[in-house]
Amino acid sequence: MIREEDVYRIGKIGKPHGVKGEVTMMFSDDVFDRVDAEYVVLMLDGILVPFFFEEYRFRTDETAIVKFCDIDTQDQARELTNCEVYFPRHLSDSGDDDISLSELNGFKLIDHIYNKVVGTICGIDDSTQNILFEVKTEGGDELLIPASPELIRSIDTEEHTINMELPEGLLDI
Repeated sequence: MIREEDVYRIGKIGKPHGVKGEVTMMFSDDVFDRVDAEYVVLMLDGILVPFFFEEYRFRTDETAIVKFCDIDTQDQARELTNCEVYFPRHLSDSGDDDISLSELNGFKLIDHIYNKVVGTICGIDDSTQNILFEVKTEGGDELLIPASPELIRSIDTEEHTINMELPEGLLDI
């Protein structure tokens, strides 16, 4: 069984492309430039399921036309529309020094000053020039934390933690 901590979100499945089971896949991580992967993981009805590539071709830097094994009709492809796409962490070639922002999804964010877990990174907001971590606290609150390299003290890919020196008062807002 694939666990959420074993994968990280890289995109979403769009509409079917043609009638032979191909789909459009939008992705926000450059993992395909770094790693040859045989599969990605899709979230189907709350379950993480591996889908193996029959073939794929890039349309742009952020979209690809994908044909998965055993998805052979437009109706089968339509069932995948809007599924979240995840990539297995163990296949990523990133280390502590060159980890992508997408790979930080699921990491525990630790306040370096108080050595306290703030919450879990559940998303990355890169819609503006100031990139933000979307963090869910253990109490269920959602916070936006600046993803500034100046604030990041360390990243531990083994423990899935990111240690940050947060500005005083940021958590009180």
